[in-house]
Amino acid sequence: MGKQEYQQRRERLMSSLGKGTLAILPAATETIRNRDTHYPFRQDSDFQYLTGFPEPDAVAVFVPGRAQGQYVLFCRNRDSAAEIWTGRRAGPEGAKQDFGADEAFNIDELDKLLPGLLEGSDQIYYTLGLRADFDQRVIGWLDGLRRKSRSGVRPPSGVMALDHPIHEMRLFKSPAEQVVMRQAGQITAAAHRRAMLICQPGMYEYQLAADYSYDFNRHGGTHAYSPIVGGGRNACVLHYEHNDAVLRDGDLVLVDAGAEIAGYAADITRTFPVGVRFSAEQKAIYEIVLAAQAAAIDKVRPGNRWNEGHDAAVAVLSQGLIDLGLLTGPLSKVLEEQSYRRFYMHRTGHWLGMDVHDVGEYKTQGAWRALEPGMVLTVEPGLYIPAGSEGVDERWWNIGVRIEDDVLVTANGHDVLTIDAPKSVADIEALRAEGLAA
Repeated sequence: MGKQEYQQRRERLMSSLGKGTLAILPAATETIRNRDTHYPFRQDSDFQYLTGFPEPDAVAVFVPGRAQGQYVLFCRNRDSAAEIWTGRRAGPEGAKQDFGADEAFNIDELDKLLPGLLEGSDQIYYTLGLRADFDQRVIGWLDGLRRKSRSGVRPPSGVMALDHPIHEMRLFKSPAEQVVMRQAGQITAAAHRRAMLICQPGMYEYQLAADYSYDFNRHGGTHAYSPIVGGGRNACVLHYEHNDAVLRDGDLVLVDAGAEIAGYAADITRTFPVGVRFSAEQKAIYEIVLAAQAAAIDKVRPGNRWNEGHDAAVAVLSQGLIDLGLLTGPLSKVLEEQSYRRFYMHRTGHWLGMDVHDVGEYKTQGAWRALEPGMVLTVEPGLYIPAGSEGVDERWWNIGVRIEDDVLVTANGHDVLTIDAPKSVADIEALRAEGLAA
């Protein structure tokens, strides 16, 4: 993202907040993994969205209409000794020159300078409850101003959550964001295609997961979330993350993995045979899920409600299970009683963006939200039949199938950003045959 993109976002936010307000947004902090080692730093998504500033221990302050500058950034000073160990810092000068701050100060001056910025503000925007330590600092600043009210200092009247206006903006992806999300989808799709070629009976799930890591890393990305590689019965565990079992010929393997590129996530799930071909039972379940996904994707268009895709998928899944004798009809009764939920227990998708389960309301004023151009969502129906399922013949046991793609709502319909990931039975079996023959 270029500096102008971030500037436009800040201007939109401040325009929505209005003059007389002040917004406070802290960056993420580094997290200790164990003893003196840290988890890889990942910037807070809201902070990244508005600033593009990649460092921890920073605070952005937005003051609409302030003559001296509306965007103030507090960050770490340059420190030659520390930079030998952990790399170069931007410092206040870099915050202005490279990241568009109107004013920038050392983070150590935050407690000294921020109360002065708060004076005269009618309303504070800050999201309480995310960082207990920072909440106490904000409360302390406000209490300090209230204690000075007899001296003519006018404290803000209250604190409003900042996340809602930011998240409403983030729900609609700009052209620049769409470009990055398409790239993340293409990189992820290529990794899934490669997995279908290299998977071998006798591999461990973590070995297949490692190949996704390789593909994502070599394109400058990382995993957007912990990958799920579930072979056989593990495919029936929705958030399986152990990834430590052997992949066996005759089983299916379900892989839910997505790359994060430049802070934006892809999210693809594919299910394919560890051997060359689907069994008859595996293929029957797979084809039902594939048809359900097609029905749901068809509902992704402007004006349709969020739940329409889910309802379409559920109807196809339920009828397919009735046709196979795994549920007893009629369809209307299965849908009314939700008896399908023993085999399909989750929703059909979620918003996608900087977070894999991205921000944005699913309902507005009590009704499912209408889809609009610029929204990006996943479409991911599935069926899961674990061993021991009551009343189900053993030939269906341990079949778990999920098929997931990332879909952009366009002006005239939709665009599947992850279309390059193979998902027809014919395409998958052709890749498996090619890979096993190599």
